[in-house]
Amino acid sequence: MKTWFYSLRSSETASVSEDALPACVANGSLRPETLTWTDGMPSWAPARETLSQLFNNDKNTPPPLPPLRQATPPSVRSHEIDYEIFGDDMQLVEIELDPGETVIAEAGGMCYIEEDIQFESKMGDGSQPNSGFFGALMNIGKRMLTGESIFMTHFTHRGSSKKRRVAFAAPYPGKIVPLKLSELGGEILCEKDAFLCAALGTSVSIAFTKRLGTGFFGGEGFILQRLSGDGMAFIHAGGTIIRRDLQGETLRVDTGCLVAMTAGIDYDIERAGNLKSMIFGGEGLFLATLRGHGTVWLQSLPFSRMADRILANAPSAGGKATGEGSLLGGLGRVIDGD
Repeated sequence: MKTWFYSLRSSETASVSEDALPACVANGSLRPETLTWTDGMPSWAPARETLSQLFNNDKNTPPPLPPLRQATPPSVRSHEIDYEIFGDDMQLVEIELDPGETVIAEAGGMCYIEEDIQFESKMGDGSQPNSGFFGALMNIGKRMLTGESIFMTHFTHRGSSKKRRVAFAAPYPGKIVPLKLSELGGEILCEKDAFLCAALGTSVSIAFTKRLGTGFFGGEGFILQRLSGDGMAFIHAGGTIIRRDLQGETLRVDTGCLVAMTAGIDYDIERAGNLKSMIFGGEGLFLATLRGHGTVWLQSLPFSRMADRILANAPSAGGKATGEGSLLGGLGRVIDGD
């Protein structure tokens, strides 16, 4: 029976009989890289070569790890923009652009711009520059359905170095809500006049309500706006904005108070109580029901409700003046020239 010699870490050698080699492998004293020698060998060689059968049969030795694959970062389509929101109930959002960056907005939403920023009205949001003639025609048709202008304004920083700013103002009292679409599943649905501005690369299209009753009585009509992409988008709504994260529960809201929701929310309607409550409750005939997993944004003062109150109290429009602070009432307005 052969005697095998193997090297130790202290530059010494040890010997072992051939039938004891498996035990040396099991206790770790003999490894694949350990130098070994036995009678008949011209020089020392690693055990993986001279005793390969012992290591190939070792079931406790895992195979070598595969090479690490370099993670491919997800493609970013939207421009990266910074922003700051000013104001409380009459807000504006100021967008900071680096050279070459662009922000898109609805026509007429701009408040002010700094030098080096040029704006241009274009048909479409610019998210699909290679869509062709028919694609552009489809986008025009979709925007006409929402009642918005067929043109969107593109604001681009044409300078060479310094950051520049452009600001967009809210059209009526309320709040501006910043939305990072990449953190919201890449898509939200909002009421058709909620969109204010977004980074270039954001797609602004339409979505249809899935149920006939929801389209008639849901308060948002049959058409919603769909914002999709991975950048920043900004929407506007009236009054105070409430964000609610739903985890499978159901939320019932006034049909006009829904501003936006993520794609995982199921939107439907239900009757507002019994017949007496529907007629005399003052909450309308139907309530909107929101259920599922996702996020919804609600507004405390829909613009339609505010406009109704203004018209109801505007004498020039046939309304009745209420809440007069002067004891003279209507006579006071005559004296003042109103």
